[in-house]
This record gives sequence, structure tokens and C-alpha cells, in this order.
Amino acid sequence: MADFWTKVTVGLLKGVAFVYDIITFLPYYLIDKPSEKLKISRRIKARPVEPTNPGSSWRALESFDKLTETVVPGCTTLDELFLYVTNKYQDQPCLGTRELLEEQDEVQPNGKVFKKSIYGRYQWLTYQDVDKQASRFGAGLLSLGQKPKQNICLFAETRAEWMVAAVGCFKYNLPVVTLYSTLGDEAIIHGVNESEVTIIITSNLLLDKFKRILTRIPGVKHLVYMNHGKKPDTSNFPHDVQVHSMLYVQQLGSKSENAPTTVSKPTKDDIAVIMYTSGSTGIPKGVMISNVNLLSGMSGQANRVPKMDQNDIYIGYLPLAHVLELSAELTCLTHGVRVGYSSPLTLTDQSGKIKKGSKGDATELRPTLMATVPVIMDRLYKNVWEKVNDGSTFQKALFIFAYSYKKKQMLNGFQTRMLDKIIFKRICRLLGGRIRMLLSGGAPLSADTQQFMNICFCCPIGQGYGLTETCGAGSIHDVTDMSTGRVGAPLTCCQIKLVNWEEGGYNVDDTPNPRGEIIIGGNNVAMGYYKNPEKTKEDFFESDGYRWFSTGDIGEFQKDGCLKIIDRKKDLVKLQTGEYVSLGKVETVLKMSALVDNCCAYADSTRMFTVCLIVPNVKKIKSVAETFGINTHDMETICENKQIQQYVMDCLKTQANTGAGKLERFEIPVKITLCAEPWTPDTGLVTDAFKLKRKNIQLHYQADIDKMYS
Repeated sequence: MADFWTKVTVGLLKGVAFVYDIITFLPYYLIDKPSEKLKISRRIKARPVEPTNPGSSWRALESFDKLTETVVPGCTTLDELFLYVTNKYQDQPCLGTRELLEEQDEVQPNGKVFKKSIYGRYQWLTYQDVDKQASRFGAGLLSLGQKPKQNICLFAETRAEWMVAAVGCFKYNLPVVTLYSTLGDEAIIHGVNESEVTIIITSNLLLDKFKRILTRIPGVKHLVYMNHGKKPDTSNFPHDVQVHSMLYVQQLGSKSENAPTTVSKPTKDDIAVIMYTSGSTGIPKGVMISNVNLLSGMSGQANRVPKMDQNDIYIGYLPLAHVLELSAELTCLTHGVRVGYSSPLTLTDQSGKIKKGSKGDATELRPTLMATVPVIMDRLYKNVWEKVNDGSTFQKALFIFAYSYKKKQMLNGFQTRMLDKIIFKRICRLLGGRIRMLLSGGAPLSADTQQFMNICFCCPIGQGYGLTETCGAGSIHDVTDMSTGRVGAPLTCCQIKLVNWEEGGYNVDDTPNPRGEIIIGGNNVAMGYYKNPEKTKEDFFESDGYRWFSTGDIGEFQKDGCLKIIDRKKDLVKLQTGEYVSLGKVETVLKMSALVDNCCAYADSTRMFTVCLIVPNVKKIKSVAETFGINTHDMETICENKQIQQYVMDCLKTQANTGAGKLERFEIPVKITLCAEPWTPDTGLVTDAFKLKRKNIQLHYQADIDKMYS
């Protein structure tokens, strides 16, 4: 009976919507101007420099004659840029940190104890505050013996002190070596020793990590920890390594006798950052980024985020050691946007470290701009659908009707003001309720997730494409473009061309669209890899007066000049039968299943089929276990159960054969292994940006892979 009345109610809603559309069509047509929106969405955004040459470079129309080099005219270094913004915005809020009010131990049903926190309001440093603290900190570093153009390491979580320290280094021409705070000991030792740093700036939470590795980084003479939370234990450090607080170093820099007599100002070609990659394919490589490289990349990114000003608030929680977050925050600060800091564990009201009933950072900050990575949006996508499916039949039917109706209206160029207020406003509140643009980067975002975010969070998703080697700049999906599954036109700072990859069967003269390996050229292309001339020569080259980088990604230019990522050379494996399997494509499709939190496809070129390691969604897989009469919360027991494995396999086959991302028969994994252990940066199986570390995963699960192929 409930289903009957649900169908009747939804039928009535469809009837009301039909009548509503007829009545409001003319006024909304005049207000929304859908024809104009569709025309702008479909406009040509980039074109080839040589129209008759399929291998020609493509440039955005707004920078077709000249690529942009700086985000602010006249500013050629990060030092000049921050001096400019300090003079312009002075007493305006700049960097915000939330006050920790209380920490409580919370016992979980399985007996584990988690720390939960209650936070207060955001406390803000003004632009002048940041400038003063940064200047004193930089001068203090010089008083400790740091020399201009001598590398200094920043190894800490994302927070205001990280940015203050970086700005202080930029002011005195101290190249900042960045390392992810979740890197393992060997990667840290490699980065520190290779870059020959003598001073490491870290956090009080990470200070202990160095007690066990200092004997293996003998060049380090000073450790500087950031002042937040409890004072760390600074005992038991070697006598030849001095440990200072950041406040102490700033106090040193404020003394007149420590004021530098001459200041070595950076030039545009001086190294600003040596950014060590996350090591997804092996030992991290240090990418040398000059001042002009970073400013150029920022200029391209800024042009794709409309109307940034002091009314905007950006929430920073991704690793600042990642070029996406660093360039996004610097670009925001350039436009007077305040940056409030957060973390993945405190981002929303439901985040792991937030005490139930208290506010997450997004709810408190109510940001308007945010950068994210696909894995986080995939989780939001699944969480919302999970709540919808757990609701009543009527609630589910109502949401599906609203979703479908808004999707149709959006594709026709209309807004849905009433539905946004009644239905989607509640979803928007997950991120504070005021987000006007989300920038996605770090990995490909599925078209389904992008469309879902557009609809449910009532804001455009600017899916971007770039690499550390290009300062995160390559292309960004335009906010006016209503399509999904693409990464937009080249940014104003660079040009992009495709080159043939014969082995993979991609050629620039393919029809209907040119395809090939993506090559990016412009002032945003980095100087190369630190102390690695062989790899630099392999991936970077000079041509036509520009520096170019070979990305290893496969793209397709579409008629309007937008780029679509269709493959990756390193993810392509040739099976024994001769077919090529794109591991990334397989993973993107399978991760759309509600049962899957993460997965890693694997293909042995001496075998005839693909296998896959699956990290199941804990809530969903436990629910499946209950239906099979398996009454346990132990994930290992659940994952080893043959019935559950077969059930998941059947669901994945269904997922692989439906929707726009339908897989070919040879791409569908024949065998799977369910992994009880979640993949987090701390496990070393994924990077801080949640990219798979394929080699690490393969080594960790080699026995399971061998078993699947046996």
C-alpha cells in the first residue's frame, strides 16, 4: 500500500511540475536566459595554433597571442607578490585557525578509544600579522646560520604556521623543500639527504619522528617546531641537533642585532620550492619550481575562478606539500580571500575527530571556495545516496524525482530555485552551505560524480588537470560549461599539444578527434628534477622558445578545444591475448559501486585476465554479511568469506556492464580479493592526495595476487 501511495504522490508531483513549468516558462526564460547559457557553454574555448596541423599546440582563446606569466602585473617573485597583497589588504583577515576547546576520549563498540574534539570559533591573522611574523621568522632562520639559496625543509601538516614559514622563506630567498607529512622514514631520509638541508621546520606532533632517524640525516643541525597544542618533549635528541620553537626563532628575528645587513632578494628564475612528489611510482622525486613557474601557474588558475575577492572564504585541508593546495591558497591570498584551515578529520560534522553534536570546520567557516580530490567527492556521492537509500520509500522516490528534474532543467539552461531551497539545501550544509565553486584535481573525476556534485551541492565543479611538474596548471573545466567528464581548455599560462603513442594506438590524426600523449608547454613548466639530470632529460625539453613536459597521460581534444583524459601510459597493460587494459579506467568504473571504498586493478602481461584488490565499504559489507547470517563485526572474517566474495564479484560485474563507463569483457576482473585493511596515507598504500601507490600495494598484497592467478 505504501508503494501505491508513493507512486501516486510522485505522479502528482510530476503533474504539478509540468503545470509549474508551463506557468513559469516565460518569466524564467527571461530571467535565466537559457539559450544564452547554452551558447556560452558550447562556445569554442581553445583552438590549435596551426589549424591544418593535427599535432599543433592548442591555446585558450583569451591567451592565444600571449601566454600569461604572473598573477599580478609587475610581480615576478613570491616576495614581491606578498608585499603587494600586504599593502593592498593590510588589516583584512588572512589566515584562520580554529580554537581547540576540549578533547574527550570516546570508547567505540569494539573497545577502541578515539579522541574526539570540540572546537570554537576561527581566530584570524591579518595580512599585516602574517607579513610581520614571516619577516621575523625568515630573519630568525638567517641568525641560525641559514644562507640565501640554501635549501630548507618544511615537513608539517597543513596549517597557518606552514604558510607563515613558507612566506618567511620566500622573503629571504630560501628554497623550500616540501615533504608530505605522511611519508615513511625512507622517503623522508632520501628527501632530506638529497636536498642537503640543515634546518627542518616541522610540527610538534611530528617532532618525535626525527628521534629515530636523525642518525641517518647527519646534515641536520636544527629542528624548528610549530607552536600549537601541547609543548612537545624535546629531550633525548642528539646533543649536536638544536630544537627550537617557531616562536623562539621569530623572537630571534625580531632582535635588532639579528636584522640582516643585506637581503638577498629572489629573482624570477631562482628556485622557490623543491616539491617532492608523493612517490606513487617509487622514490619521491624533487621537482624544482622557480618563482616564475609558480606565478605563471597561478595566473592560469586564477582566470578560471571568476570574481575572487575579499568576500570569499577558502577552506584549506589538503596537504600544502601538494602543488594543488599550495597554488590554490597562494592564488586565493593574492585576491584578498581569507584562508581558514581544516583537516580531513575535522572537515564536516561527521568527520572522525569531531565530537558528535558539535560543529565541523566547514559548518563553522562556511567557505565559498574549496579544492578537493576525487576520492573525497566519491565518498560524498556514496554517503548521500546511502542516506537516500536508507530512507523511506517515499523519501527515496522524492529525491530521485528532484534529482532527475533538476538534471533535466540544468541541461536546458534553467535554474531550480525552489527545489534547491527545499531539497538540496540540506546537502549543501555538509560543506557549510555557501560553496560557489569546487576545484577538483589530483586524479580523474568520474562524469557521474561530477554531475551529482553539480546538482546536489548547487555549484559548478571545476575539474582540473595538472601535475607537480607544471605547477598544478594545465587545464580547468570552465564554470559555464555544462558538460561533464572533461578537464576543460588549456589555461592562459600554457599550451597543450598531443603526440602520437603508437604502442597504445593513439594518434593525432585519429577521427573524429585527435588523440595522443599530453605535452604541456609554458612558463609554468618546472625547471626539472633535483639532482636527477637523466630523468629531467627524459621528461622535459625545450622547443619553440618554451619549456615542455611530457605527462605520460593520454588525452583527446574535442571540437570546442576542451581536453578529455582517456588513458595513462603507465596504467596500460597488454594482456597475453594482445588486448590493452587501462587499470585506471577499470578502477574508476568499479569505484562507482556502493560496496567499494577503494580498489586497485592488476594485470600481469603474461596472463590472460585482470584481477582486482577491493577495499569494501565497511557499513555496506557488514550489512551484506548479516543477510548471509554472518553475525560478526570482524572485517577479516567477513572479507575471507566465500559467499560474500562471490556476492561482491557479481555486483561488480553488474556495475562493469552498466552505464556510460561500461567495461569490455577482457577489462572486467575475473577474480577479486577483499581487503580488510583501509588504505590511508599512513599505511603507505596511497599518497596524501589518495592516489594509489601501485608498487607498494602490489608488494603488500603479492601473496593475494599470486593466489588469484594460481
